[in-house]
Amino acid sequence: MTTTQTPGAEAPTTAAEILARAKALAPVLRARADEIEQARRLPADVVELLRGTGIFRMGFGREWGGPELTSMEQTQVVEALAYGDASAAWCGVIGANTGLLGNFLDQRVVKEIYPSLDMITAGVLAPAGRAERVPGGFRLSGRWSFGSGIGHSDWVTSGAFVYQDGEPYASPDGSNPHESRQFIVPCDQVETVDNWHTTGLCGTGSCDYTITDVFVPEEHTFTFYEVRGRRSPLAQPESFMRALCGVPLGVARAALDHARETALTRVDRMTGTAWSDSFRVQVTLAECEADYNATRNGVYGSMRRQWEVLAAGGTLDDLTPDERAASPLAWLHAFRTSRSIVNRLYDLLQTWSISRTSPMDRWLRDTTTMCQNLTAQDAVLESVGAYLLGGTPRFRISLGLVK
Repeated sequence: MTTTQTPGAEAPTTAAEILARAKALAPVLRARADEIEQARRLPADVVELLRGTGIFRMGFGREWGGPELTSMEQTQVVEALAYGDASAAWCGVIGANTGLLGNFLDQRVVKEIYPSLDMITAGVLAPAGRAERVPGGFRLSGRWSFGSGIGHSDWVTSGAFVYQDGEPYASPDGSNPHESRQFIVPCDQVETVDNWHTTGLCGTGSCDYTITDVFVPEEHTFTFYEVRGRRSPLAQPESFMRALCGVPLGVARAALDHARETALTRVDRMTGTAWSDSFRVQVTLAECEADYNATRNGVYGSMRRQWEVLAAGGTLDDLTPDERAASPLAWLHAFRTSRSIVNRLYDLLQTWSISRTSPMDRWLRDTTTMCQNLTAQDAVLESVGAYLLGGTPRFRISLGLVK
């Protein structure tokens, strides 16, 4: 798999460079959105265009020669790409987690498996597999669903429950009666299942995949309980979840701009009133802009506060309960509010929305599908509510709780 920059192009080293490249790529992605959707995965050259923006390297720390973008900067890059195409942005942010995962891996392994910072790790973190302890490592088998970007990845990380001599393996410290871990394997040891036929995010190639009795060395496994790299605001158990909400935010912004541009050219056929003078159009656009602004500010406000505490040497435990709860709530709200904005704009534009040639059609389907991701589900609300009431959250990692 190619892991180099476009010939003649220097690898970007700053957040400003990466964001500028992402913004420049957005219209190209918009123009190729139909092709991406029909392919049900990202075409190989689109993967390379994404690689050229620097998105896949943006989470790597400076000790690895990476740009180490803040969570806010990473989310802005994802928004910019999603303004062009949601599937490309979704795969981009999944691959961008590669550098974040490096914080939890044995540091010698990071250098070994990622000779280029632009390599891509995909996979499913949920423990859907089975890993039997053997001398020197594990034998891993299982089937995982929703492996976004799996077809163009270099490495695949997968969650699995650990067994020893056929029995559930308990963590030595007693914290977990049945331990689960993450297992990194080369992409050529993974079999994909061509079953990604879906409503939206069609181009993400989020198909199932299987791994059958593959040996994984101990040092190629990790947990989010243990940071093995330098302590930093990105070396946190929920860091891989932060920038994903940039996808719905970017789509909502694209839909808002499209609706405003369309409204400037339309005249009501029955009354002869320009849409720009229509109460219905004015109120709908203003309401959607208000919801978008409030939602986006909620995302970045909670991120900045979290980053401020972590950058000063604090931990997530140093946040107040309300501050800690703000991030997962803001992520969920970004998904759901963006879907609501697109729905209302779809109705506003009426029959100008329904054609397959209209971007509104794709945005409607993309936001509907992305809201089925766990980040946008009631499990987040349940867990945050339990946390605020002193109970036991079910989706603990969304709050950065690992034990």
